[in-house]
Amino acid sequence: MNFKQRVITDLQAHVALSEEQIASLIERPKNAKLGDYAFPVFALAKIEHKNPVVIARDLAEKLSDPAFSQIQAVGPYVNFLIAHDCLVSETLHEVLTQQTAYGTQHIGSGNVPIDMSSPNIAKPMSMGHLRSTMIGNAIANILTKVGYTPIKINYLGDWGTQFGKLIYAYKTWGDEEAVKRDPINTLVKYYVEFHQKAEQDPSLDAQGRAWFKKLESGDKEALYLWRWFRDASLKEFKRIYGELDVHFDSITGESDFNDKMTPIISQLEDKHLLKTSQGAKIVDLGEDQNPALIQKSDGASLYITRDLAAAIYRKQKYDFVMSLYVVGNEQGEHFTQLKAVLKLMGYDWSDQIHHIPFGLITSGGKKLSTRKGNIIMLDKVLKDAVSLAHEQIAVKNPDLENADQVAHDVGVGAVVFHDLKNERLDNFDFDLKEVVRFEGDTGPYVQYTNARAQSILRKAKKPIELTSLALTDDAAFSVAKDLAEFPEIIKKSAERFEPSVIAKFALNLAKKFNKYYAKVKILSDDDQLNARLALVSATSLVLTESLRLLGVHAPQRM
Repeated sequence: MNFKQRVITDLQAHVALSEEQIASLIERPKNAKLGDYAFPVFALAKIEHKNPVVIARDLAEKLSDPAFSQIQAVGPYVNFLIAHDCLVSETLHEVLTQQTAYGTQHIGSGNVPIDMSSPNIAKPMSMGHLRSTMIGNAIANILTKVGYTPIKINYLGDWGTQFGKLIYAYKTWGDEEAVKRDPINTLVKYYVEFHQKAEQDPSLDAQGRAWFKKLESGDKEALYLWRWFRDASLKEFKRIYGELDVHFDSITGESDFNDKMTPIISQLEDKHLLKTSQGAKIVDLGEDQNPALIQKSDGASLYITRDLAAAIYRKQKYDFVMSLYVVGNEQGEHFTQLKAVLKLMGYDWSDQIHHIPFGLITSGGKKLSTRKGNIIMLDKVLKDAVSLAHEQIAVKNPDLENADQVAHDVGVGAVVFHDLKNERLDNFDFDLKEVVRFEGDTGPYVQYTNARAQSILRKAKKPIELTSLALTDDAAFSVAKDLAEFPEIIKKSAERFEPSVIAKFALNLAKKFNKYYAKVKILSDDDQLNARLALVSATSLVLTESLRLLGVHAPQRM
């Protein structure tokens, strides 16, 4: 039941405001004892030219709804206190009737390509790649829940000057056998070494650019080495995506649009948008923005040129209602330029493109950088997380069946949850031991709470009936109130493209359930046992669904 909507409906019959206006004004009192919802009457005071305290008092006397145990004026506010038994019984009935469909709603429809993960080939996947991968995956799950059809695209960084640098490095000081034995780590070593040497000898940059120009021109040796590096990278990437249980609808690379850039440049020329600046081709975006560099003076293409081709291709292929790019905050100017150039080309659908930025994961307060050799390998983090989970499970539940799978779900889930509980734009420092703790604001804490709920249900050995679901105690009401909020939480998360809304909700629900567990003898055989078990079951359903939306598994035993 949507109790906020009940408040809106009750008020609509008595005030000269639209449903949208009323909805925007409703607040949550800081002191829960005053009420669950509060309606400030200041907007009515401007219309009626009366004292707001008098308006609130008169309005409160006119309102009545059995869903609220009390509707009273407190100063210039009308406060609504939800009837405990009504909220608990109706919410539990709704959750247990709908099961995993609870919270599903129709906010929108249509295709939504999501450009996510997008690692560079010939480099290991680091913790820096985790955010784009898991934020994009969670957004796809959440958008599906509210009616859209997401298309998860892994747009590989497999083209550009860095590959010219890597080819030069390999040919100059590389070792074929070393690359075959350990392709990714060996190639990244060459890449780091190139940049270290280029700081002493800037002429190396020109060598890198020359090799990339050969690659773009179809040089056989350059293409052979590039394909070798690409295939080795893809094999490793797929293994790590398997660990994360992330799957893509499309895996493409910047290279796939190499043959589509000439038409883009022709379009820009036909529309008289291209200008020459120091031998390079640019699009002037006005005084407020830097010009968009479309083609270098040596004729080599740039990232934005390939992104223009990719954006047009995606619109033609998917006819999207939105197109999302889950890419770091530092790329904000790039997407501003991308949209601006598309708009100048006459593509008004560029307004449907949204950059979904995110902050950095740091280590010891320092930014991660492949070029400087300061990276934390994602593969190693996941292995270490699983190992830490194993250690804790061995202490808590040494006889646990399927302990390896549970440790994997908990360890990997801990890393994913920690990423997603942080607001998308925030930077955060990564400390693995804190992340995999079973206590505190962690994924394992939520997973363990759900496993505890499942354990209670197994011990009860009793089917739950969808009648007599009313509970009046404060602890049960606190849990049920959160359960009732779940659809609104999903809506808010979808509208903001913000998975942390769901992660924070799951943590709060877990804390409230554990307080309930500590205060109440759930398995006492009395006339409210069925209702208590219903509350336990509904909590487990919502916790499991919250974790699923975030891309985290929920073991039933831990």
